[in-house]
Amino acid sequence: MFQTLLGALMAFVGLSMHGAAGRKYFDSNLGRDELKAFIGSCFQILFFTSFATLLMVFLLLDQLQTWLGLDAKWVILAVGVTVANVIVQLRLVQWQVRKQAKQYGALQVGLSFSNMVLSLALVVLFAQGSDGRISAQVWASAAFAVLAVALLKRDRLLAFISWRPDLIKEILRFGVPLIPHVGGSFLLLSVDRLVINSELGLAQAGIYMVAAQLATVMALIFDAINKAYVPWLYERLKRNDDREKRQIVRYTYLWYCVLLIGATIAFIVGPSVVVFIAGDEYSSAGKVIGWMVLGQVFGGMYLLVTNYIFYSKRTGLLSLVTIFCGLINVSLLVFLVPAHGIEGAAWAFCVAMTVRFMFSWWVAHKRHPMPWLVSLKLRRTK
Repeated sequence: MFQTLLGALMAFVGLSMHGAAGRKYFDSNLGRDELKAFIGSCFQILFFTSFATLLMVFLLLDQLQTWLGLDAKWVILAVGVTVANVIVQLRLVQWQVRKQAKQYGALQVGLSFSNMVLSLALVVLFAQGSDGRISAQVWASAAFAVLAVALLKRDRLLAFISWRPDLIKEILRFGVPLIPHVGGSFLLLSVDRLVINSELGLAQAGIYMVAAQLATVMALIFDAINKAYVPWLYERLKRNDDREKRQIVRYTYLWYCVLLIGATIAFIVGPSVVVFIAGDEYSSAGKVIGWMVLGQVFGGMYLLVTNYIFYSKRTGLLSLVTIFCGLINVSLLVFLVPAHGIEGAAWAFCVAMTVRFMFSWWVAHKRHPMPWLVSLKLRRTK
């Protein structure tokens, strides 16, 4: 439930600023001072969004405690963890666009490792239960946010003392239209746990989360590949060469085929993997693991097409697509979960992710046309 709250808060606190900062790097004639001021403007906006979100959390504190089943202190600290995550993402994305994978990996893995060690210590050694898991995340996120700021300053990528209304407007033009997008992503990726918990109880929600977490491994792989792919893609889109565009499309189609084959394999071996990792008591999660993986596969396919939307800097339509698909997911959950249990939730997730991919592909072509059909014709001709 704490993780679910973080996902919801990210829409309002983060404003997808790290995406704007990453895209800014590829602007023509961009100087280091301009980029420093841009990232500094991100921090200025972050100050106001975090204050406004914290105020809203205080006003809705009683309702949030009831909905989430969390103590008030964890609801409030979730805002701080979200702020810390935004700061870390601002540091990471500057390594990403420069293809500095070792530095990126060191910080990301360092944060994850610290989170894991603290969690094990507080949960296992000090027997703090779920509170220990959340505490570990709070402390690890805070420490690495401070480190991220220091690393940005060291590399001369951050100017706190600057006032650039033009850059603030540019960041807001990129990020504000994506607030519904992040909210829709919450409806797609997190609301199923709330519905299952409400309709079937916490035990069934826990079984479902086993399958969801195992399927999320695929999402982590897709996200890592996409992070490496984005700088390569943006460089070629900037050159605007037709031959390179056709090559990109052919690579994309090949990757889609690989993903769909992988999803087919998950239906076959997934149930056995669930039992091997989680034990016999979670064997019923094997009924949904294939559908969860297929949904994540469509999520991986979706990532590739959204890159064109972010490159265009025109993100409004993407938000409409995500909200629409999130509402489809909620509607299907309400209908399918009472009748089919956690399998109904998995079906709803898979359908919604498929629809999101198809509509996002259409938006991507509208925002930055690519030779999707021409490349197929050329392949057939050859």
